[in-house]
Amino acid sequence: MNYELILCIVNTGFSETVMDAAKEVGARGGTVIHARGTANKEAEQFFHITIQPDKEIIMILVPADIKDAVLHAVYTHAGLKTEGQGIAFSLPVDDVVGLSPANPKPAAE
Repeated sequence: MNYELILCIVNTGFSETVMDAAKEVGARGGTVIHARGTANKEAEQFFHITIQPDKEIIMILVPADIKDAVLHAVYTHAGLKTEGQGIAFSLPVDDVVGLSPANPKPAAE
């Protein structure tokens, strides 16, 4: 199975919003990293927003076939036009170890 890593950067306090939206379309979980943004005044003027320096980065590993749905859900619920002021992007993943299938098969007896 092919996987994609979705990275979403939002204002602090919006990681749960992101995960709720992602789970609605099939994501199983994610990892939150606390971060600090370094945007400058030019970026704030360009996007017409005030940029909060405290951020959360949510990493969500998903099967490639639901990537677009997750990106769309995340942007709808926590994108730049929301209080979360989030951006999201995906990266292809070459190899994955340690994941269990979404619907595990019962062990053979």
